[in-house]
Amino acid sequence: MISPVKKNLSLNLRVWRQPSADIPGEFRNYQLSDISPDMSFLEMLDILNEQLVESGEEPVAFDHDCREGICGTCGVVINGQAHGPDNETTTCQLHMRRFADGDTIVIEPWRARAFPVLRDLVVDRSAFDRIVQSGGYVSVRTGQAPDGNAILVPSQDQEEAMDAAACIGCGACVAACKNASAMLFTSAKVSHFANLPQGHPERKKRVLAMISQHDEEGFGACTNTYECEAACPAAISVTHIARLNREYMKAMLTSKE
Repeated sequence: MISPVKKNLSLNLRVWRQPSADIPGEFRNYQLSDISPDMSFLEMLDILNEQLVESGEEPVAFDHDCREGICGTCGVVINGQAHGPDNETTTCQLHMRRFADGDTIVIEPWRARAFPVLRDLVVDRSAFDRIVQSGGYVSVRTGQAPDGNAILVPSQDQEEAMDAAACIGCGACVAACKNASAMLFTSAKVSHFANLPQGHPERKKRVLAMISQHDEEGFGACTNTYECEAACPAAISVTHIARLNREYMKAMLTSKE
């Protein structure tokens, strides 16, 4: 059976506009028509910006790069949901067929003290970079690629490490959490190395430093509502947070520092 062709959409957009970090923002209303259901969400925003430029207005600033769901830069809150209504989908992978003709779509940036708004839908996510810089790496000598390949790693450990490494650092977990916690992000980085032998020598130092930086950045605590997992486009599991807690407790109890 051939599916009926979905007609083009007319949409009402409520978009957060904020000229800079120092100036309060507000929602502004825009109308779009003749939007193809096959467009991606970012292509729809491109159409909006073309319309704004033609009318002499400032285009809406939003982050994007790969538009393939792997870079993590495109995140916005759409109708109250990080990245929009589809599971395991980034904003750039969301298509307009997900909406109906005449819908009102509310678009706003991540809301978190640690993610200050720079302009419109663009937020400063450099707090994530500083968490990684504090310990999300291996600095001990591990040899060249052949040496790494020669180390036998149990299949389950490999799979769990790769599951954690799938985190794209978009910040949806923070935007979805009522506490603006980055524990899912931090736990993914810690869990990635905790499952691999190359990460073992620095595991205590790593988890202590990354948790300390997490708290210093102003992220909230985890209260296990699982909203982070539900919003994550990479399907990072909250089981990594459980591992993070275990790693942290062991480090606190056995660290000499």
